[in-house]
Amino acid sequence: MEEYFYLLIGFVLLLFSGKYLVRGSVVIANHFKISKLVVGVTIVSLGTSAPEMFVSSIASYTGFPQIALGNVIGSNSANIALVLAITAIIIPIPVRKNSVKIDAPFMVIVSLLFYILLLDYRVSRVEGVLFLVLLVSYTLFIVYKSRREDKVEEIDEDKKTSIAIALLMVILSIAGLAFGSDLLVDNAAKIAEDFGVSQRVIAITLIAFGTSLPELTTSLIAALRKEMDISIGNIIGSNIFNILAVIGVSAIASPMDISAADASRIVTFDMYWMLGISVALFLFILPFKGGILTRFKGIVLFLIYCVYLYFLFRK
Repeated sequence: MEEYFYLLIGFVLLLFSGKYLVRGSVVIANHFKISKLVVGVTIVSLGTSAPEMFVSSIASYTGFPQIALGNVIGSNSANIALVLAITAIIIPIPVRKNSVKIDAPFMVIVSLLFYILLLDYRVSRVEGVLFLVLLVSYTLFIVYKSRREDKVEEIDEDKKTSIAIALLMVILSIAGLAFGSDLLVDNAAKIAEDFGVSQRVIAITLIAFGTSLPELTTSLIAALRKEMDISIGNIIGSNIFNILAVIGVSAIASPMDISAADASRIVTFDMYWMLGISVALFLFILPFKGGILTRFKGIVLFLIYCVYLYFLFRK
Protein backbone atom coordinates (compact mmCIF):
# COMPACT_ATOMS: atom_id res chain seq x y z
CA MET A 1 0.00 0.00 0.00
CA GLU A 2 2.95 2.32 0.62
CA GLU A 3 3.78 2.37 -3.11
CA TYR A 4 0.26 3.58 -3.97
CA PHE A 5 0.52 6.45 -1.46
CA TYR A 6 3.80 7.71 -2.93
CA LEU A 7 2.33 7.26 -6.40
CA LEU A 8 -0.46 9.69 -5.46
CA ILE A 9 2.03 12.18 -3.99
CA GLY A 10 3.95 12.06 -7.28
CA PHE A 11 0.81 12.88 -9.28
CA VAL A 12 -0.04 15.85 -7.01
CA LEU A 13 3.50 17.23 -7.29
CA LEU A 14 3.37 16.99 -11.08
CA LEU A 15 0.03 18.80 -11.23
CA PHE A 16 1.06 21.80 -9.13
CA SER A 17 4.57 22.00 -10.59
CA GLY A 18 3.17 22.03 -14.13
CA LYS A 19 0.77 24.85 -13.22
CA TYR A 20 3.46 27.15 -11.82
CA LEU A 21 6.01 26.30 -14.51
CA VAL A 22 3.58 27.63 -17.13
CA ARG A 23 2.81 30.78 -15.11
CA GLY A 24 6.47 31.56 -14.47
CA SER A 25 7.38 30.92 -18.10
CA VAL A 26 4.77 33.41 -19.35
CA VAL A 27 6.23 36.11 -17.10
CA ILE A 28 9.75 35.36 -18.36
CA ALA A 29 8.55 35.58 -21.97
CA ASN A 30 7.00 38.99 -21.31
CA HIS A 31 10.05 40.30 -19.44
CA PHE A 32 12.68 39.31 -22.01
CA LYS A 33 10.47 40.16 -25.01
CA ILE A 34 10.60 36.69 -26.53
CA SER A 35 7.65 34.69 -27.81
CA LYS A 36 5.90 32.15 -25.63
CA LEU A 37 6.54 29.56 -28.34
CA VAL A 38 10.29 29.94 -27.80
CA VAL A 39 9.85 29.74 -24.02
CA GLY A 40 7.80 26.57 -24.53
CA VAL A 41 10.47 25.07 -26.78
CA THR A 42 13.33 26.00 -24.42
CA ILE A 43 12.67 26.70 -20.72
CA VAL A 44 9.46 24.68 -20.33
CA SER A 45 10.81 21.81 -22.44
CA LEU A 46 14.02 21.65 -20.44
CA GLY A 47 12.03 21.63 -17.22
CA THR A 48 9.61 18.92 -18.29
CA SER A 49 12.51 16.86 -19.73
CA ALA A 50 14.30 16.88 -16.37
CA PRO A 51 12.78 13.51 -15.33
CA GLU A 52 13.97 11.87 -18.57
CA MET A 53 17.41 13.41 -18.03
CA PHE A 54 17.63 12.04 -14.50
CA VAL A 55 16.31 8.56 -15.26
CA SER A 56 18.28 8.04 -18.48
CA SER A 57 21.60 9.38 -17.19
CA ILE A 58 21.49 7.17 -14.11
CA ALA A 59 20.37 4.15 -16.16
CA SER A 60 23.19 4.62 -18.69
CA TYR A 61 25.84 5.21 -16.02
CA THR A 62 24.79 2.13 -14.04
CA GLY A 63 24.91 -0.14 -17.10
CA PHE A 64 21.28 -0.19 -18.27
CA PRO A 65 21.37 1.64 -21.63
CA GLN A 66 18.21 -0.14 -22.79
CA ILE A 67 16.30 1.66 -20.04
CA ALA A 68 17.87 5.01 -20.99
CA LEU A 69 17.09 4.57 -24.69
CA GLY A 70 13.67 3.04 -24.10
CA ASN A 71 12.76 5.92 -21.82
CA VAL A 72 13.60 8.55 -24.46
CA ILE A 73 12.00 6.70 -27.40
CA GLY A 74 8.93 5.82 -25.37
CA SER A 75 8.62 9.37 -23.99
CA ASN A 76 8.88 10.93 -27.45
CA SER A 77 6.15 8.66 -28.78
CA ALA A 78 3.97 9.31 -25.73
CA ASN A 79 4.56 13.08 -25.83
CA ILE A 80 2.98 13.30 -29.28
CA ALA A 81 0.52 10.42 -29.51
CA LEU A 82 -0.64 10.56 -25.90
CA VAL A 83 0.10 13.96 -24.32
CA LEU A 84 -0.47 16.22 -27.34
CA ALA A 85 -3.28 13.97 -28.56
CA ILE A 86 -5.19 14.24 -25.26
CA THR A 87 -4.59 18.01 -25.15
CA ALA A 88 -5.93 18.41 -28.71
CA ILE A 89 -8.95 16.21 -27.94
CA ILE A 90 -9.82 18.49 -25.01
CA ILE A 91 -8.93 21.78 -26.74
CA PRO A 92 -8.02 21.99 -30.48
CA ILE A 93 -4.57 23.59 -30.77
CA PRO A 94 -3.80 26.32 -33.33
CA VAL A 95 -0.24 25.97 -34.63
CA ARG A 96 2.02 28.90 -35.50
CA LYS A 97 4.03 28.86 -38.71
CA ASN A 98 7.37 28.72 -36.86
CA SER A 99 6.33 25.37 -35.37
CA VAL A 100 5.64 24.05 -38.88
CA LYS A 101 8.59 25.63 -40.67
CA ILE A 102 11.32 25.22 -38.05
CA ASP A 103 10.61 23.28 -34.86
CA ALA A 104 8.67 20.25 -36.15
CA PRO A 105 11.00 19.65 -39.15
CA PHE A 106 14.01 19.93 -36.84
CA MET A 107 12.41 17.40 -34.49
CA VAL A 108 11.95 14.95 -37.41
CA ILE A 109 15.53 15.51 -38.62
CA VAL A 110 16.95 14.97 -35.12
CA SER A 111 14.84 11.81 -34.72
CA LEU A 112 16.14 10.48 -38.05
CA LEU A 113 19.74 11.29 -37.06
CA PHE A 114 19.18 9.47 -33.77
CA TYR A 115 17.96 6.42 -35.68
CA ILE A 116 20.93 6.45 -38.08
CA LEU A 117 23.48 6.75 -35.26
CA LEU A 118 21.75 3.92 -33.40
CA LEU A 119 21.97 1.45 -36.30
CA ASP A 120 25.24 0.09 -34.86
CA TYR A 121 23.46 -0.39 -31.50
CA ARG A 122 25.73 2.18 -29.86
CA VAL A 123 25.84 5.87 -28.99
CA SER A 124 29.42 7.00 -28.38
CA ARG A 125 30.73 9.96 -26.38
CA VAL A 126 31.60 11.76 -29.62
CA GLU A 127 28.00 11.35 -30.81
CA GLY A 128 26.81 12.59 -27.42
CA VAL A 129 28.92 15.73 -27.82
CA LEU A 130 27.50 16.18 -31.34
CA PHE A 131 23.97 16.08 -29.92
CA LEU A 132 24.78 18.76 -27.34
CA VAL A 133 26.39 21.01 -29.98
CA LEU A 134 23.25 20.69 -32.13
CA LEU A 135 21.07 21.52 -29.11
CA VAL A 136 23.01 24.68 -28.24
CA SER A 137 23.05 25.81 -31.87
CA TYR A 138 19.29 25.25 -32.27
CA THR A 139 18.47 27.06 -29.01
CA LEU A 140 20.59 30.10 -29.88
CA PHE A 141 19.04 30.23 -33.35
CA ILE A 142 15.39 30.20 -32.25
CA VAL A 143 15.99 32.74 -29.48
CA TYR A 144 17.80 35.06 -31.92
CA LYS A 145 15.06 34.62 -34.53
CA SER A 146 12.33 35.28 -31.97
CA ARG A 147 13.95 38.50 -30.74
CA ARG A 148 14.22 39.77 -34.32
CA GLU A 149 10.88 38.73 -35.79
CA ASP A 150 8.22 37.77 -33.26
CA LYS A 151 5.74 40.25 -31.87
CA VAL A 152 5.35 39.76 -28.15
CA GLU A 153 2.00 40.41 -26.54
CA GLU A 154 2.01 40.81 -22.80
CA ILE A 155 -0.70 39.45 -20.55
CA ASP A 156 -1.97 41.91 -17.97
CA GLU A 157 -2.52 39.35 -15.21
CA ASP A 158 1.16 38.37 -15.29
CA LYS A 159 2.47 41.93 -14.83
CA LYS A 160 1.80 41.52 -11.10
CA THR A 161 4.53 38.88 -10.83
CA SER A 162 8.14 40.08 -10.70
CA ILE A 163 10.86 38.44 -12.79
CA ALA A 164 12.63 37.25 -9.61
CA ILE A 165 9.48 35.48 -8.41
CA ALA A 166 8.93 34.04 -11.90
CA LEU A 167 12.47 32.61 -12.02
CA LEU A 168 12.01 31.12 -8.54
CA MET A 169 8.68 29.68 -9.70
CA VAL A 170 10.35 27.99 -12.67
CA ILE A 171 13.24 26.60 -10.59
CA LEU A 172 10.96 25.21 -7.87
CA SER A 173 8.55 23.84 -10.49
CA ILE A 174 11.37 22.01 -12.30
CA ALA A 175 12.49 20.53 -8.96
CA GLY A 176 8.90 19.51 -8.21
CA LEU A 177 8.54 17.88 -11.64
CA ALA A 178 11.76 15.92 -11.22
CA PHE A 179 10.93 14.79 -7.66
CA GLY A 180 7.30 14.00 -8.48
CA SER A 181 8.28 11.94 -11.52
CA ASP A 182 10.93 10.13 -9.51
CA LEU A 183 8.36 9.19 -6.89
CA LEU A 184 5.90 8.05 -9.53
CA VAL A 185 8.38 6.03 -11.61
CA ASP A 186 10.09 4.30 -8.69
CA ASN A 187 6.88 3.17 -7.06
CA ALA A 188 5.11 2.29 -10.30
CA ALA A 189 8.14 0.20 -11.32
CA LYS A 190 7.99 -1.72 -8.05
CA ILE A 191 4.37 -2.61 -8.75
CA ALA A 192 5.02 -3.50 -12.40
CA GLU A 193 8.04 -5.73 -11.70
CA ASP A 194 5.77 -8.12 -9.81
CA PHE A 195 4.21 -9.00 -13.18
CA GLY A 196 7.55 -10.02 -14.74
CA VAL A 197 7.64 -7.31 -17.42
CA SER A 198 10.99 -6.81 -19.25
CA GLN A 199 13.18 -3.74 -18.67
CA ARG A 200 12.62 -2.61 -22.26
CA VAL A 201 8.83 -2.75 -22.01
CA ILE A 202 8.88 -1.10 -18.56
CA ALA A 203 11.11 1.68 -19.92
CA ILE A 204 9.02 2.29 -23.06
CA THR A 205 5.66 2.20 -21.30
CA LEU A 206 5.69 2.70 -17.54
CA ILE A 207 8.82 4.82 -17.13
CA ALA A 208 8.20 6.70 -20.37
CA PHE A 209 4.64 7.48 -19.30
CA GLY A 210 5.82 8.55 -15.85
CA THR A 211 8.47 10.89 -17.22
CA SER A 212 5.97 12.24 -19.78
CA LEU A 213 3.50 13.24 -17.07
CA PRO A 214 5.19 16.65 -16.62
CA GLU A 215 4.60 17.30 -20.32
CA LEU A 216 0.99 16.15 -19.97
CA THR A 217 0.21 18.32 -16.96
CA THR A 218 2.13 21.33 -18.33
CA SER A 219 0.57 21.11 -21.81
CA LEU A 220 -2.95 20.65 -20.48
CA ILE A 221 -2.60 23.55 -18.04
CA ALA A 222 -1.06 25.73 -20.76
CA ALA A 223 -3.91 24.87 -23.14
CA LEU A 224 -6.55 25.57 -20.49
CA ARG A 225 -4.88 28.94 -19.87
CA LYS A 226 -5.05 29.55 -23.65
CA GLU A 227 -1.23 29.52 -23.85
CA MET A 228 -1.29 27.32 -26.97
CA ASP A 229 2.25 28.25 -28.01
CA ILE A 230 3.62 26.92 -24.74
CA SER A 231 1.48 23.78 -25.07
CA ILE A 232 2.69 22.62 -28.50
CA GLY A 233 6.13 24.23 -28.08
CA ASN A 234 6.59 22.20 -24.91
CA ILE A 235 5.96 18.89 -26.70
CA ILE A 236 8.09 19.57 -29.78
CA GLY A 237 10.84 21.08 -27.63
CA SER A 238 10.73 18.18 -25.16
CA ASN A 239 11.20 15.65 -27.96
CA ILE A 240 14.19 17.61 -29.26
CA PHE A 241 15.63 17.92 -25.75
CA ASN A 242 15.03 14.24 -25.02
CA ILE A 243 17.22 13.21 -27.95
CA LEU A 244 19.86 15.93 -27.99
CA ALA A 245 20.17 16.65 -24.25
CA VAL A 246 19.11 13.43 -22.53
CA ILE A 247 20.83 11.01 -24.93
CA GLY A 248 23.74 13.44 -25.34
CA VAL A 249 24.42 13.71 -21.61
CA SER A 250 23.78 9.99 -21.04
CA ALA A 251 26.25 9.01 -23.80
CA ILE A 252 28.89 11.38 -22.46
CA ALA A 253 28.42 9.95 -18.96
CA SER A 254 28.77 6.41 -20.33
CA PRO A 255 28.82 5.24 -23.99
CA MET A 256 25.57 3.40 -24.66
CA ASP A 257 25.92 -0.14 -26.02
CA ILE A 258 22.65 -2.00 -26.67
CA SER A 259 23.86 -5.12 -28.45
CA ALA A 260 21.69 -7.36 -26.25
CA ALA A 261 18.85 -9.11 -28.10
CA ASP A 262 16.08 -7.49 -26.09
CA ALA A 263 17.56 -4.01 -26.43
CA SER A 264 18.09 -4.39 -30.19
CA ARG A 265 14.30 -4.44 -30.61
CA ILE A 266 14.45 -0.78 -29.65
CA VAL A 267 16.12 -0.10 -33.00
CA THR A 268 14.21 -2.60 -35.14
CA PHE A 269 10.75 -1.87 -33.76
CA ASP A 270 10.35 1.06 -31.35
CA MET A 271 12.38 3.57 -33.36
CA TYR A 272 10.13 3.00 -36.39
CA TRP A 273 7.08 3.93 -34.35
CA MET A 274 8.77 7.03 -32.88
CA LEU A 275 9.78 8.21 -36.36
CA GLY A 276 6.33 7.49 -37.78
CA ILE A 277 4.56 9.36 -34.98
CA SER A 278 6.92 12.35 -35.38
CA VAL A 279 6.26 12.50 -39.14
CA ALA A 280 2.51 12.13 -38.54
CA LEU A 281 2.54 15.18 -36.24
CA PHE A 282 4.43 17.22 -38.85
CA LEU A 283 1.87 16.30 -41.53
CA PHE A 284 -1.04 17.04 -39.17
CA ILE A 285 0.12 20.61 -38.43
CA LEU A 286 0.58 21.62 -42.09
CA PRO A 287 0.16 23.98 -44.03
CA PHE A 288 3.37 25.97 -43.58
CA LYS A 289 1.49 29.15 -42.71
CA GLY A 290 0.15 27.37 -39.64
CA GLY A 291 -2.64 24.88 -39.15
CA ILE A 292 -4.79 23.45 -36.37
CA LEU A 293 -4.33 20.24 -34.45
CA THR A 294 -8.02 19.33 -34.33
CA ARG A 295 -9.86 16.92 -32.06
CA PHE A 296 -10.07 14.41 -34.93
CA LYS A 297 -6.30 14.52 -35.44
CA GLY A 298 -5.85 14.12 -31.69
CA ILE A 299 -8.05 11.01 -31.75
CA VAL A 300 -6.05 9.58 -34.69
CA LEU A 301 -2.75 10.13 -32.84
CA PHE A 302 -4.17 8.53 -29.70
CA LEU A 303 -5.37 5.49 -31.65
CA ILE A 304 -1.91 5.14 -33.22
CA TYR A 305 -0.43 5.05 -29.72
CA CYS A 306 -2.93 2.38 -28.64
CA VAL A 307 -2.00 0.23 -31.68
CA TYR A 308 1.69 0.68 -30.84
CA LEU A 309 1.11 -0.50 -27.27
CA TYR A 310 -0.86 -3.50 -28.56
CA PHE A 311 2.02 -4.69 -30.76
CA LEU A 312 4.57 -3.81 -28.10
CA PHE A 313 3.05 -6.18 -25.55
CA ARG A 314 2.28 -8.78 -28.19
CA LYS A 315 5.88 -9.07 -29.46
